Amino acid sequence: MKRLVIILLTCLALPLFLMAQDKVKTKTKDAEGKVTKMKDKGNMDMKGDMMDYPYKPEYSSKFQLGNPQHGKLILDMWKDWDDNQLDRHADAISDTVVMQTSTGELIKGKDAFISTSKQVRNNITTAKSGVEVWLPLRSTDRNENWVAIWGHEDDTDKDGKVTSQMIHEIWRINKDGKIDFYRQYTAKPVMPQQ
Repeated sequence: MKRLVIILLTCLALPLFLMAQDKVKTKTKDAEGKVTKMKDKGNMDMKGDMMDYPYKPEYSSKFQLGNPQHGKLILDMWKDWDDNQLDRHADAISDTVVMQTSTGELIKGKDAFISTSKQVRNNITTAKSGVEVWLPLRSTDRNENWVAIWGHEDDTDKDGKVTSQMIHEIWRINKDGKIDFYRQYTAKPVMPQQ
């Protein structure tokens, strides 16, 4: 009988104990050293940054996943490049777009964006891209939408020479759903060791 009572009390107490653990609150310090409260489990929306980073962001560190349609738009732009159909999504480019190329050029305006892109693409007979990652993001403190994309491109020029490059790009999509900023970084691919 004693054993039955102990088992019964244990069975009743265990769920209560687990529920109480889920609601335990702890105190921690945020980036400015202020004491904040957060739940151990459950609510993952933590107030304040709990890490002590060696740098402060010059733009933002407050991002969440963004709109998947923005990711599709940028993938469509990459496909347009491969297909040499740069006018196909021209309506998705803002009149005030700013492009920063990997060679250090700054291009402003939709007409300049499209004409520069066409000029570069017309020197290539075939372009074949591969995408490793695309990530739509939303900067919550700046209320801006971004897409980051990593990939690679193999181009064949008019003389038959093939060049390859690794690519990282960031694209900003404005409140009207149009591309208003673009920056590209490129690198030579690592050569396989023999």
